[in-house]
Amino acid sequence: MKKNVNFKKLLFFFLFIYAGYIFVNQQIIIGNIKKQVIQRQTELENLQEKNQKLQDEVKMSKSDSYIEKLAREKLNLIKEGEIPVISNK
Repeated sequence: MKKNVNFKKLLFFFLFIYAGYIFVNQQIIIGNIKKQVIQRQTELENLQEKNQKLQDEVKMSKSDSYIEKLAREKLNLIKEGEIPVISNK
C-alpha cells in the first residue's frame, strides 16, 4: 500500500512541476509578444508620421508656388527682369 501512496505523491509532484513549467513558459511567451506589440506600434506610428509628411509633400507639390520654388532652386531659373545672384556655398 505504501508504494501506491508514494507513487501518487510522486505523480502529483511531477504534475505540479510540469504545470509550473507550462505557466512560466507561457509567461515568457506573453512577455515576448507584448514586446513585439510595442515595437510594432512604434513602427506603425513612425510610418504614419512618414506617410503624413509624404502626403503633405504631394499636396504641396501640386501648388504653383512650390513648383516655382523648385524651378528657382534646382534649375536656377529666374523671372524676367530679375538679377541673378550667384552663391559660392
